[in-house]
Amino acid sequence: MQSVEQLLQISVRLYKMLGDIPSNEERDEYIEQIHQLLDQRKLSIDTVVDKGFRFDEQNQMHCTLKELDKGILERLTKVMDSIKRDLANLQNAKKNEVQYYNPYATVRVMDGMYYDKKN
Repeated sequence: MQSVEQLLQISVRLYKMLGDIPSNEERDEYIEQIHQLLDQRKLSIDTVVDKGFRFDEQNQMHCTLKELDKGILERLTKVMDSIKRDLANLQNAKKNEVQYYNPYATVRVMDGMYYDKKN
């Protein structure tokens, strides 16, 4: 039972941490903390499963774990979407910067010759 309580505590800490996404400057540390908590949670889950854990709908702790797991998945999805959106914005900014410095890079020219279509 102690390992289930430990899993519950780790899950609550992870759920609370995922509640607020920090700004870009603090994101690396935030992601590292998430990874550490996820690793701890995985080890705790493995321990609980090895001891023969069976889900019981009558047990309040088990139901709480189930609800926390759903909430953690939803919040992790939001964090991932935020990171993906920021990466896409960064790629667009890089592309626009290159296009700004060399606006004619995409123009196809045949050896510097210009063909007049009127004749």
